[in-house]
Amino acid sequence: MESTAGNFKENAGGALADEKLRAALARLSEGFPVKRREAADRLPEFENLRDQARDIKQHVLANLDFYLEQFEARVVESGGTVHWCRTAAEARTTILRICRDAGAKTVTKGKSMIGEEIAINEHLERHGIQPVETDLGEYIIQLRHEAPSHIIAPAIHLSKEQVADTFRKSHPHLAPERSLGEPRALLEEARDELRQKFIAADVGLTGANMLIAETGSIALVTNEGNADLTYALPKIHIAIASLEKIVPTLEDATTILRVLARSATGQDMSVYNTFCTGAKRPGDLDGPEEFHVVLLDNGRSKMLGGEFQEMLRCIRCGACLNHCPIYKSIGGHAYGWVYSGPMGAVLIPNLIGMDEAGDLPNASTLCGKCEDVCPVRIPLPRMLRALRKQQFDEEKTPRPARWALKSWAFLAARPWLYRLGVAPVVSVLAALGRRRGRFRRLLLAGGWTKYRDLPAPQGGTFVARWNRGERP
Repeated sequence: MESTAGNFKENAGGALADEKLRAALARLSEGFPVKRREAADRLPEFENLRDQARDIKQHVLANLDFYLEQFEARVVESGGTVHWCRTAAEARTTILRICRDAGAKTVTKGKSMIGEEIAINEHLERHGIQPVETDLGEYIIQLRHEAPSHIIAPAIHLSKEQVADTFRKSHPHLAPERSLGEPRALLEEARDELRQKFIAADVGLTGANMLIAETGSIALVTNEGNADLTYALPKIHIAIASLEKIVPTLEDATTILRVLARSATGQDMSVYNTFCTGAKRPGDLDGPEEFHVVLLDNGRSKMLGGEFQEMLRCIRCGACLNHCPIYKSIGGHAYGWVYSGPMGAVLIPNLIGMDEAGDLPNASTLCGKCEDVCPVRIPLPRMLRALRKQQFDEEKTPRPARWALKSWAFLAARPWLYRLGVAPVVSVLAALGRRRGRFRRLLLAGGWTKYRDLPAPQGGTFVARWNRGERP
């Protein structure tokens, strides 16, 4: 996928001006975050499971070479093949070669962020092979020629009316007067369109939620069952995954599954949880005749041993996106590449560089909610601050921002001077905002007040109130 992360400010401005997008994103707060909280409350050991999941992933990262080699050995024992790819280009070339060797004309595809990262759809199309997205959200955005805007809900930026319009344009062979006003009608139409494509596909291409070292299995987690059909029906199955998706044992995989669905969609468990091990064996009624795993590095190994290694614990649940005030204002497309939200603001600069994605670490309020809800406790705010510091140290921060930060540091290191300067400003703002209680416009705060009011101060500064004996 070609990056537009360098145009983040322009992307975000366009997103804020898009009324349909803002209406779609407004519904996000009423869905996944509420369901996650309810699911966590139903499970007394949820916090302990988060600790276990964190420790599993941390152990893997400390012993990644061992577990990857063990995984490869088990895949080979079960009749499969592992392909090691350092770059996106190597992964694309490998997948294309497998498809060509099979004489493939069509490829059914399960939802895969790694597939987006290496732009496999575009690559296959350029070489005469038709990829067909089978996840409902991915199918919708493929018809619209758009990128996913969320890592678990690719079409979350669209209303059902927009989806209905897309289906009418893309399925002209169906009756124009058909009713598409209800979500179930959209689902049934997509199912009818995809059913024959599942049967006719030459190759099935999926991601992998996890790679299990002790068995050489991959885990596929969906709510639609499309990945199971993509895996089981074609003669050849290709799974693409990044190196850090490995876990040591099946027991470890089930621990992570217990926090994955609850964190992602608020379900106790996703509807379909499938473990695929190798190619079809004698006596098996179904399954692929060839099983390939494409392991992608693409910058991950550079993160090992550094201050951003903990980002590799991510299990792609999307919880940090669902709770992020920035994501809920601008959506995923504004981030300009495959990933978005807090996890994207850390991962993208590490994978494609700060020169291209330097605005992303600054697209955060640092409220800390992302770390609070992360099922593997990734310290996202700390890493966002580290990226900002790296940017500042390399003098890549814009000059006005550098001046403002240096001024703030000077004041913060001299509390008496800070209080001397802040107290009259707070008093003036409190007096000016007393009637309305807020400001619709304010000098030097136009970036804020353009989209929301700024509350007026009340009751003096924090230190003054503390000294008066006021306590929370």
